[in-house]
Amino acid sequence: MKQIIAQLPKEAKDKHIENKKYFDKLKKKTPKNLDYMMQEVHDAEFKKTNCLDCANCCKTTGPLFTAADIERISKHLRQKPQQFITQYLRIDEDQDYVLQSVPCAFLDTDNTCFIYDVRPKACREFPHTDRKKFIQITDLTLKNTAICPAAFNIVEAIKKKLPL
Repeated sequence: MKQIIAQLPKEAKDKHIENKKYFDKLKKKTPKNLDYMMQEVHDAEFKKTNCLDCANCCKTTGPLFTAADIERISKHLRQKPQQFITQYLRIDEDQDYVLQSVPCAFLDTDNTCFIYDVRPKACREFPHTDRKKFIQITDLTLKNTAICPAAFNIVEAIKKKLPL
């Protein structure tokens, strides 16, 4: 897995123009059942992918924390929301709460998450390839192909399943 993760940014960069063109065409001619097809490809990929083997998302990127996330996690940690914010978060250029640093402070050495049951919505939904109205997040998906081997494989699979 370490070798796959090490090669992923280069592979994603090599495929970026091809994938961008594919998604641009897909936006112009979006099949009605695209979300269903994405769900199918997503489910197939995650039958053979175990995120605990990788956790590259937790090691290299930080999620956005919503007010609901902050409330839920701080309660779980028995902290006041402001304590949680001060200890773990910062405000980014988009005025969103994000982690102060990566890797994630809640990532354990075995790639498990200390706050898994109450983790942020962005973590629960990553890599977002099974999201409704997928066509609206193709730019995010392109970014995620450089972080997540599963996202990379899902994009390759949808191009084969739905050639344009």
